[in-house]
Amino acid sequence: MLKTFSKFAKLHPRWQLAIRTIPFVIVILAFKSVTHYYGYEILTPTSLFTAIISANIFLISFLLSGVLSDYKESEKIPGDLATSLENLADEGFIIYNNKKTIESKEYLEHILGMHKDILDWFYEKKKASYVMKEIFKFNDFFYKFESQTQPNFIVKLKQEQTNLRRIITRAHTIRRTSFLGSGYAIAEIITFILSIAMIILKIEPFYESIFFVSFVSFILIYMVFFIKDLDNPFSYVEEGLTEEIPLQPIVNSQKRIQKMYDSLVK
Repeated sequence: MLKTFSKFAKLHPRWQLAIRTIPFVIVILAFKSVTHYYGYEILTPTSLFTAIISANIFLISFLLSGVLSDYKESEKIPGDLATSLENLADEGFIIYNNKKTIESKEYLEHILGMHKDILDWFYEKKKASYVMKEIFKFNDFFYKFESQTQPNFIVKLKQEQTNLRRIITRAHTIRRTSFLGSGYAIAEIITFILSIAMIILKIEPFYESIFFVSFVSFILIYMVFFIKDLDNPFSYVEEGLTEEIPLQPIVNSQKRIQKMYDSLVK
């Protein structure tokens, strides 16, 4: 059955987190059945137990609100990068059309290379320092363009270079920092303790116990996975994460610039 669910999850990525959660719920239910059969259910439902569940849900909600703000900001990053790169390319095409200089051709090739470098960086094939070094190399072209274009064009190019640095730095910070790591720890600890408590909690009749234990444990475990998934939206090499930010804007920008380059330069 799990293999069938796994194949379904590949077709529908939104179900992958649920598939990852189900084995944990099955293990909990298995232990629950054992404790019920041998009479090890030593806890009884109290208001204190429900209060602990409510406190854990509140903590999870707090963590979720924090990571969602970073995630919404991260959604803009690929589009902002693509826009800056295309703005840089626009000036290069203008200079090439007017002057047909070698520098403008090499400049456009450098921008195409920047697309690949940025994509490689997102997939952790290259380091952020390498990308920053490639952004710095734009200065060599700006110096050469002083005699080929108007000064205000150079100022615009410098602004886009600054935007690239700012966006890459922000993406790197989001990627390498975790929102309240200690908060994750306490949420995981409480979820683990609650799972143990539900295994030895006596609820009659038994079928109601199975229903409530499976439902509560699924929700708590799923939300812990969900928050950790959202916390790193740029992890394209770590298996199991499903909420990565699409890099399609950068890929589309590369295709558009390459098409223009092929039609005008070659």
